[in-house]
Amino acid sequence: MNSSLDTQLDHIFSALSDHTRRRLVHALAEGEKSIGQLAEPFEISLVAVSKHLRVLERAGIISRRIDGRTHFCRLHPESLTQALDWIAIYRSFWDQRLSKMKHLMEKETEPDA
Repeated sequence: MNSSLDTQLDHIFSALSDHTRRRLVHALAEGEKSIGQLAEPFEISLVAVSKHLRVLERAGIISRRIDGRTHFCRLHPESLTQALDWIAIYRSFWDQRLSKMKHLMEKETEPDA
């Protein structure tokens, strides 16, 4: 893996490591929203929500556009592709391991002929 990709993955996984940021990403999956709309369900300040959004922005997961005094955020799901590709490698690894384990267990529990 190249160092640029490693750095990008570090930013993505770090950004998604916080449950508030994951909830923000989930909310943005429904479509573009203002920071006020995003902050509404949280019991934290608008400033705190803005800080979380900046982390997501730096990771390339979201973008922001400004219309007058209102800031709107939009999800960029394609930015998560590299993270999903990385996870897929290990999903395949575990699928193979679990399949082998299942096969061995089934063999072990077969009645003797």
